[in-house]
Amino acid sequence: MSQGTKKVGSTGRFGPRYGVSVRRRVGAVEKKQRQKYDCPSCSKINVKRISTGIFKCNSCDYQFASGAYYPSKED
Repeated sequence: MSQGTKKVGSTGRFGPRYGVSVRRRVGAVEKKQRQKYDCPSCSKINVKRISTGIFKCNSCDYQFASGAYYPSKED
């Protein structure tokens, strides 16, 4: 059996198409958007992306809008 996407992650669905640099860039963005972030309301690391620009904390149900792929820090 083949290893599938063990090394390339979610960009394995592209196969040999689009070139290495494009697939690496997409992989970096997708990996960053799928991780959990800290909630601006309760400060727990429990925020997930619901859809483009919409994030929700699974602890306190705080929902907010931010960047398209990951919540941007407001300084």
